[in-house]
Amino acid sequence: MPKTSRLIVGLGNPGRTYDKTRHNIGFEVVEAIAARARVPLAPWKARTVGGEGSFRARGFALAMPQTYMNLSGESVLGLVRMFGLTPAEVLVVVDDLALDPGVLRLRAGGSDGGHNGLRDIAERLGTEQFPRLRVGVGRDFPRGRQADYVLMPFTADQRPLVDEALPKAAEAALCWVTEGLGTAMNRYNGWKPTPPDALPRSATSGA
Repeated sequence: MPKTSRLIVGLGNPGRTYDKTRHNIGFEVVEAIAARARVPLAPWKARTVGGEGSFRARGFALAMPQTYMNLSGESVLGLVRMFGLTPAEVLVVVDDLALDPGVLRLRAGGSDGGHNGLRDIAERLGTEQFPRLRVGVGRDFPRGRQADYVLMPFTADQRPLVDEALPKAAEAALCWVTEGLGTAMNRYNGWKPTPPDALPRSATSGA
């Protein structure tokens, strides 16, 4: 197997309580990547569920920290040291309230935008300059209810949009592994799922 030279980290919270919630979209993307690249996921190093694999002759690792969101940086730092990586060689997949459900955005770095997982990773790595793949979860919540919103499952209207986005997000992450951030940004930034009302009647009704 090629040497592991990239790390993809999906953020979320462990346990059935948080399964399929908006805050756990990073876990879902990692699972989609694992399925596409045939990477077995299991309890792993640095308090994660993860594993190593390769795609188009490039070695990479997948990880889902099991430390809870606010302490995600503990696992990330442990894996960075273990594999001898730089922050630029770590892609963090994270939910984004500022984007509509399923919309994708890649960035080379930047502020945490109020996201506690990103904040902890930046503090542990000592820099905000690490790539991130943001997946939109929308912001349809009353003022002051952000924490409740991200810890709830997607609505029946949102879930199909997210399901359409998952394989595309996996493609974007694997493009980053094999072709670099610039190509991945050019190819996938701004991608958004097809709204249900834009689909042909046969695609929505089964007729």
